[in-house]
Amino acid sequence: MRGLRTTLAVASTALALAIMPVAAAELGDDGLHKAAWMRDTFKDLREDLAEANAEGKRLAIIFEQRGCIYCKQMHEEVFPDSEIDSFIRENYFVIQMNMFGDVEVTDFDGAVLPEKEMARKWGLMFTPTLMFFPEEVPEGVAAPQAAVAVMPGAFKKGTTLAMLRWVVEKGYETDEPFQKYLARQLSQ
Repeated sequence: MRGLRTTLAVASTALALAIMPVAAAELGDDGLHKAAWMRDTFKDLREDLAEANAEGKRLAIIFEQRGCIYCKQMHEEVFPDSEIDSFIRENYFVIQMNMFGDVEVTDFDGAVLPEKEMARKWGLMFTPTLMFFPEEVPEGVAAPQAAVAVMPGAFKKGTTLAMLRWVVEKGYETDEPFQKYLARQLSQ
């Protein structure tokens, strides 16, 4: 009987651990959340795209800012979801940028600007903002024109996971816009 209780205790603990969400990201020195799946790069988008392609992953950029309550919500409630966390790890090469940061970024078109000026150049106004890119970007094209999808703001788990999947499935190349894809996914 004691052996059965021990086996059941071990099994229930393993099951609980398997369905628990991943721990929320820690705050870095810059005040931004640092998820384990974020890449630390030189922020040269052509190099980052090549590295993402070499790993068989999609390039994504997430713009955030210190003190952003919506960034915090995403990092505490959405990204730690085990399904979302594992999907990002398996399918995405994610670079974080600071909406008001000074780190230099080299755009696909060759422009080199600090993060805050790049955010302005790209017309970004909200954090978090996720930008998703194709496997190939033509010469001279800036990131906003190259992006296959942009997700401005915080969304719940279902919408976020659907966007991540839609990009990986190349839904942007079909006649089904994301909104219809999302409605179909949520109705299943």
